[in-house]
Amino acid sequence: MQIFDNILTDRGSKYAVSGGPVASRAEAQDFIKQLCKQKKFAKATHNTWAVLLGDTPLKNDDGESGSGMIILRMLEREGLQNHIIVVTRWYGGKHLGGDRFRHVQEAVRHYLENRTG
Repeated sequence: MQIFDNILTDRGSKYAVSGGPVASRAEAQDFIKQLCKQKKFAKATHNTWAVLLGDTPLKNDDGESGSGMIILRMLEREGLQNHIIVVTRWYGGKHLGGDRFRHVQEAVRHYLENRTG
């Protein structure tokens, strides 16, 4: 599991991105469970994620409507399979509107450019 914390802030909201290899839906769910064992991530407003398991796409918006699809599309463009990416947001008190989608893209891009393995 790789975690890039505090990669982006906007109007009080803070973002992190994490990811790692998974081979099944159960492993993806276990990845989220392990991430949320860290108190900071358990208290996050949203932990949105996506993974391509072969030809099977899985995603979860965790209340941040549309975010899982953004992650999924970026995984498809990258051709990265069996690797989950989670974008975490701590809500800062002000709505971000459409900017939140740009922030999800930036977080995923940061992960893809900086991950090892």
